[in-house]
Amino acid sequence: MKAARIHHFGPPEVVVIDNVSRPNPDKGELLVRVRAAGVGPWDAIIREGKSKVSPPPPLTLGSDLSGTVEATGPGVTDFHVGEEVYGVTNAQFCGAHAEFALASAEMVAKKPGRLNHVEAASVPVVAVTAWQMLFEYAQIVAGQSVLILGAAGNVGAYAVQLATSTGLDVVAMVGPKDVEQVRNLGAKTVLDYQTAAFGKEIPQVDVVIDTVGGKALEHAIGKVKPGGVLVSVVSSEPLPQRPGVRSVFFYAEVTTTRLNLLTKLFEEGKLSPRVGSILALQDARTAHYMLAGAPHKPGKVVLEMAA
Repeated sequence: MKAARIHHFGPPEVVVIDNVSRPNPDKGELLVRVRAAGVGPWDAIIREGKSKVSPPPPLTLGSDLSGTVEATGPGVTDFHVGEEVYGVTNAQFCGAHAEFALASAEMVAKKPGRLNHVEAASVPVVAVTAWQMLFEYAQIVAGQSVLILGAAGNVGAYAVQLATSTGLDVVAMVGPKDVEQVRNLGAKTVLDYQTAAFGKEIPQVDVVIDTVGGKALEHAIGKVKPGGVLVSVVSSEPLPQRPGVRSVFFYAEVTTTRLNLLTKLFEEGKLSPRVGSILALQDARTAHYMLAGAPHKPGKVVLEMAA
């Protein structure tokens, strides 16, 4: 089978397409015939050798996937051959950018019927991240207010959708070209971070959801009400602290239970997928150039396997 792999850490040029043997599922694993696989910033982190969880090269890149169960390992009873599933491969975030991939049965779920494989592959890590930020770490409830930094990004856009469907008062910070797009996701107040005055235009909020870090985050913590929460997924620098405000950083944990919660929202039409550029597996290196800043469509980059 074909797989997008690296044999040593480095820039996008180290990504190659290899022919490798099809793996066999072990206890608690599924063998998935991959139909589509998402590409995210964590793939670049692994490629560069900056990940704390991935194994050493050679390795197959990729975590997000959608496809069909080809075989099940010992102890797997909730999934059956031929079922369509989506989720991530494993806690090491490797192995999905291939025609077949092993996945932990505890990290996948039945694919939402309303989504095709490309759409489903764009979902797992970013949507689960947004869910955990809002409902597990911020513990939001209807009627509260939330400021979302980077609301047009892949995590931020899901946070906007989840927050508005929960009945939150959403203030979204975006770039100038994304104002209308995020307003269409349901945010009542959408501000251009380049021109907005933090002191005047941004109200006090119960929760800050941060996907960008930097100066915006430093300003935003001053807008959290006493007893409020700041939740970030940006690890490049220590989180700002303030008395009476809880600051939280975490890594997303994709599980079957969390995916099932998201599936329900997709099936009810309360969430919409965010697919950007779609490439073939053989163009995996191009996807990494896109992660590094090469032009691409807004939304998640997805690799689609040949039929």
